[in-house]
Amino acid sequence: MKNIFALLMVLSICSCATEKSPELKVLQGDAFGTTYTIQYFTATEFKAEKGIDSVLYAVNKSMSTYLPQSDISKINRGDTTVVVDDMFKEVWRISETVHTNSKGYFDPTVGTLRNAYGFGDTKPVAEIDIATLDSLRELVGFRKFQINENGTITKSNPNVYIDFNAVAKGYGIDQLGNFLESNNITDYIIELGGEILAKGRNVKKDSFWISGVEALDSDVDNRKATVLFKLENRGLAGSGNYRKYRIDDITGKKYVHTINPLTGLAEQSDVTSATIIAPSCALADAYATACMAMGFERAKKMLSGLDGVEAYLTYTDTENATQVYSTEGFKKLVLN
Repeated sequence: MKNIFALLMVLSICSCATEKSPELKVLQGDAFGTTYTIQYFTATEFKAEKGIDSVLYAVNKSMSTYLPQSDISKINRGDTTVVVDDMFKEVWRISETVHTNSKGYFDPTVGTLRNAYGFGDTKPVAEIDIATLDSLRELVGFRKFQINENGTITKSNPNVYIDFNAVAKGYGIDQLGNFLESNNITDYIIELGGEILAKGRNVKKDSFWISGVEALDSDVDNRKATVLFKLENRGLAGSGNYRKYRIDDITGKKYVHTINPLTGLAEQSDVTSATIIAPSCALADAYATACMAMGFERAKKMLSGLDGVEAYLTYTDTENATQVYSTEGFKKLVLN
């Protein structure tokens, strides 16, 4: 028994001596037309870069409107033989949920209008008059396309243009998180194009992950946060019109990137920015877009009925003064 006990002690000491402490790994690259930074803690090695590239390729292959040979691009060109994958189906279901909860203000068929206003992957329409707008609106409506049991897509009009860009980036970040977790990574933060997914803790600092809301008066080279908050096992996405707009070269008219699916107009609502925290980055991405289109009062009402979704909105009041609204759950996350 003494010999067995001594052997166990030796094995225990050897095990403790060889066990590595988690190290911080940082990966950076380009994806979805922007950049990403992934930080994670691990005590083991695995082919992270190869796995990340595979995830990004799969999401692009399924839903990128900027890749001519992606499934969604083929569908938008009228190919009815394309069988969509599980990622496409899941993003459709997420879109349906947000479309319903936002009373139609989130709609992935708004891509036809986005292209017309010059925010998509085609040349903008020279002039959007009432007749043109009415014609474009005939192609907008979530129920104007459906996924069949065999995975093909049916559209009520072949010119309906499906665009998941307001949710696919967030979904892609979620998929990156799933890849890390499949390799036993529990503490990580992913930032891609300003959207974030944070899980576990910052082991190096022995604290939760921290994020912030960008101040409206920030510029590209000198960005600053107006409020800091903790982010625990949540996704974060933001949307705002203070930078994303286009000035027509001929008419000089300003178009903001948020499209109202119900009116067809690229119009500025009284919400100037929306920062959403949700169980997934895909949901945060979609709800941020919805809040921008809905306007403050509608967005506030929607948010009050959502479980697990918190928000920080900036908006202009009736006197054109900037105001701030936070959900009660968001307030509890703010660092004093």
